[in-house]
Amino acid sequence: MVDLNELFAAVVLFVGSHFLLSSAAMRSRLTDRLGERGFRLLYSLVALVTFAWALQAYGAAPKIPLWPAVPALSWIPVIVMPFAFILVVAGMSTRAATALGQEDAARAQDPAPGILRITRHPFLWGVVLWAASHMLVNGDSASLLLMGGFLVLALGGMYHIDHRREEKLGGTWGPIKLTTSAVPFVAIATGRTRMDWRGLGIWRPVLGLVFYVVFLYLHPLFFGVMPMPH
Repeated sequence: MVDLNELFAAVVLFVGSHFLLSSAAMRSRLTDRLGERGFRLLYSLVALVTFAWALQAYGAAPKIPLWPAVPALSWIPVIVMPFAFILVVAGMSTRAATALGQEDAARAQDPAPGILRITRHPFLWGVVLWAASHMLVNGDSASLLLMGGFLVLALGGMYHIDHRREEKLGGTWGPIKLTTSAVPFVAIATGRTRMDWRGLGIWRPVLGLVFYVVFLYLHPLFFGVMPMPH
């Protein structure tokens, strides 16, 4: 229980520090003192340290089973993670007003190209798919704490980012909000936008799948677990 308590504290600090540092009041104070570059450096440092602590605590925490292992569930991450990798790669390689320090992308001629037509938070949805699929198949206390924390951060982060962008960008945020959706495919399904295949490009999905295959191969080396069901 001591190790679980440490993991709980690390996850709370990791998740909480993201919301605290990115809140309007705290960010304004720190930016006034440190400048924009100094704030981003501090934000990245806190995120890195708390993330490393959470991973270390997860490795030391007891894996108490919370529900019985179901072999069929082992296929869920195998099926889901290719989409997660595509979302992460496409999200990180597409200029977006929802990304840190890229608010001026809202003023571009096309403020929501490619993957942003599917969701304006592709990277965070990649995290959601990873966390939910692994939490479900692992089914233990430590995984519930760690991956549950990532779920809270990713899902809460979408709302938090949208709220902050609406406050900061005002009317400039309007077209993005109206023509994109936080939930994948909602804007397309409701006719508010159309898929931009050219903006997505073929190389982003291909690169995402390459990373998936490489990570699948290296998974036993890094985590000691074979991801492919026997």
